[in-house]
Amino acid sequence: MKTSTPATLVAVSLLIIAGLLVAGCTTTQPAPGETTLTVFTAASLTGAFTDIGKAYEAQNANVKVDFVFDGSQTLRTQVEQGANPDIFVSASTKHMKALQGGGFMDNGTVTPFLGNSLALIVPVDNPAKITGLADLAKPGAKLVIGTKDVPFGDYTRQMLDKLAADPAYGETYKTAFMANVISEETAVNSVVPKLMLGEADAAIVYKSDVSKDDRDKLTRIDVPSEYNVVATYPLGILAESAHKAEAESFIAFVRGPDGSAILTDYGFDPIPAGK
Repeated sequence: MKTSTPATLVAVSLLIIAGLLVAGCTTTQPAPGETTLTVFTAASLTGAFTDIGKAYEAQNANVKVDFVFDGSQTLRTQVEQGANPDIFVSASTKHMKALQGGGFMDNGTVTPFLGNSLALIVPVDNPAKITGLADLAKPGAKLVIGTKDVPFGDYTRQMLDKLAADPAYGETYKTAFMANVISEETAVNSVVPKLMLGEADAAIVYKSDVSKDDRDKLTRIDVPSEYNVVATYPLGILAESAHKAEAESFIAFVRGPDGSAILTDYGFDPIPAGK
């Protein structure tokens, strides 16, 4: 076996060192001056805000938008326990007001920007033959709704109270409806899969929750206005945000023509600035 000479070992060592230096030079570094905005966003806005984020980043090369999507009450709790996003987007004024009252929000930036309302959804093949609210109280119907703490679950219960107050439905309807509930979810984006998998016959969600990708798989049945509940979505900047100028710019984009067009396409009702 040929023994390596000291000169050979030195040459090899130099090659290894040179290789490491080259590798170090090609390591991806963060773009200078890039800002990351963290946006806590209600789960019902997942599709719309994902598209808005991409559109915003395309026009603002030095800003990356990092979304956390979950139920508004969960996001609120995370903020109260120490999380520090730049922007909070809630599906309920209740949770936004709680953070405002606790001193977590820059209250001057908080504003309503979006409306939404409830809808009944069923699989497109509709095996339970559900055609309206009355069918949801029939024995054997399997329903999915939100928990009482999540906004769309709270709104569903408000809808049921309106139905119970109408003699055409009454308290017996409300009791039968709740008896048919097989699952209460903490975020709207966990409801649709249950219908897709055949685990449920119908669900009460926001009208916007039938996404463009699901319109051939789900049928949306609008809830009559006399029983419906209009949800108002507020958004605002956290008091401790380190990127308030960028956060203001992002919010202006959300409320501007490009953001509003995306929100409308997803079935939401943008609220014009100043209203």
